[in-house]
This record gives sequence, C-alpha cells and structure tokens, in this order.
Amino acid sequence: MYRFLLSPRWLGALALTLVAAAVMVFLGNWQLDRYRGRTEVNERIDAGQRMAPAPLADALRAPTGGAGTVGPAPAQDKVWTRITVTGRYDPTNTVLVRGRTVDSRVGFEVLTPLVLTDGTALLVDRGWIPPAPGGATAKPSVPAAPTGDVTVVGRVHETESGAGAVDRRDGLLEIRRIGVPRLAGELPYPVYGAYLLLDEQTPAADPVFKAVPVGHTNNWQNFGYVVQWWLFAVMALFGYGWVARREAHRAAGIGATAAPLDRAAEPTPTASA
Repeated sequence: MYRFLLSPRWLGALALTLVAAAVMVFLGNWQLDRYRGRTEVNERIDAGQRMAPAPLADALRAPTGGAGTVGPAPAQDKVWTRITVTGRYDPTNTVLVRGRTVDSRVGFEVLTPLVLTDGTALLVDRGWIPPAPGGATAKPSVPAAPTGDVTVVGRVHETESGAGAVDRRDGLLEIRRIGVPRLAGELPYPVYGAYLLLDEQTPAADPVFKAVPVGHTNNWQNFGYVVQWWLFAVMALFGYGWVARREAHRAAGIGATAAPLDRAAEPTPTASA
C-alpha cells in the first residue's frame, strides 16, 4: 500500500522534510540556549540588587598597563556584582554619553573617572541628567563632582559595543555608547575593564541625577521562539505523513465514491405475452 514511498519523488520529499525538521530543531535549541543565557543575566541583576557590596577586587582585576590602557573585562558571573570602592573623582575627564533615555526623555549619562590610590581609575556612571533647553543634544549643565575622598556603591556593568568615536566638546568627552576601551585611550591613567553603575555615594550625589534603570532581558521572547521552531518541526513531519496517507488511500481506492447509476440509460422492460 505504501510502496510508492520508495519512488525517487517521495524519497526526495522525505529527505527535504527531514532536513527542514532538523534545521527547525537546531534553531529551537539555539533559542533555548539564548533563553537560558538571558535568564542567567536576569538572575544576576536581581542578585546584584540584593547582595551586600563586595570589594572591587572581588569583581574586577586591576589594569596592569600604562596610561590609556584598559584592564581585563569582568567574568560573566561577575557582571552586575554590587561593589564598593573609595577614590577621588577626576572632573577634568568627565564623559557625557549622549542619546540616553530615562522616563521616556532623551538626555545624557555622566561618567566620571574615580581615581584610586594606586593610580588606576574606574569609570563611574553617576546617573542621567536632562539636556539644556534647545534640544536633546544641547550640552547639559553637569553637577560638580564631590572633592576629596568619595566612597561609591554600584553594580559592575560590562562595556557596551558600538561605541563609535570619542569627541571633546567644551572640555568634556562625549560618546554615544559606553565603550570602556575606547574611552581609556583618552584618559591619562590605566582604566578598569568595566564601569560602575552608581547606586549610592558618600558624600551624597547631587539630586539632579536620576538613577539609570536596569532593564531585564526579554528571555520569554526566546522561549516563545523555542516553542515555535519545535512546533514547526512537528508540523513538517506530520504534514509529510498526512500527504503520504492520503496518497496511499487514493491509490487503493479507499473512500472512493461509486458513480451513480444512470437509470435513464437502462432498457425499458417489455410486458410479457
């Protein structure tokens, strides 16, 4: 009944179906890996908000090069670790990060290097401020950084990709995204390989600053893709089986409806004598 499946046409269709199903399963597995990775990131974000601050050395290795060099990037399990560190702000090398949105408003994040006693520096994101009147790119009035020793508490944030060029405008550095290696080349000291998203500061931070919110990754979107790709794989195999079954039934005549009899074409019976 199903011997037709051994024909070249049906064998080719089976091969294509199996390849398509395998590709869909692979894509589902890839999305599953992304779901797990993003779930781990969300768990680290939540853990960082609850944990007691740890020393800087617990999360980041110190840079060992000279001025303008950058230290090692943090291990993935150290990103979002909450740390505390003491140093002195260097306001002469403040960085404005333009085009940043908080509460649906576009403005600037302000990064100021915190210089430690060993001469290395950690970039601290002090928060978000609005632009000056005149547009989203109008240079803002940056609150002065505290002088003397400052103790900061915040979470380790890895460098951002696609930083672009570093500009200098009116004595301040400007960049579109926080690329620590790119910024390190503009600074007169070795820089740690990540930056700190400020939570607390002693002396207290200027109230003009708004805390930069930390958004969770959309891991459930990836989980939805997992279900979608695996469902497509099942549908491809089911579709092949359904078409093959229908073809087998057609060849065997199963379910065929007999043609109706044409009574008008039958001979008229004659009366017996």
